[in-house]
Amino acid sequence: MLEIHYFAAARAAAGTAQESAEPAASLGELLDALAAAHTGTTEAGMTLAQVLERCTFLIDGKNAERDAVLDGAARVDILPPFAGG
Repeated sequence: MLEIHYFAAARAAAGTAQESAEPAASLGELLDALAAAHTGTTEAGMTLAQVLERCTFLIDGKNAERDAVLDGAARVDILPPFAGG
């Protein structure tokens, strides 16, 4: 199983801070499946699919793009842009 960790707006849209998922072939395929599975919204009305368009992703602590392969991965972090400074 792959551990998915959501932060900030992604957590609000997903309705959970973390979950387990079956690994997909690529990060993009996983993100598409997560967006389809979570239909909630943030307080601002954004769906998880909309939030994911703005996110940075880490696979086992390393920056990753949608085409990254998930073979052997244990954790995916979903990090929306953070406000503040």
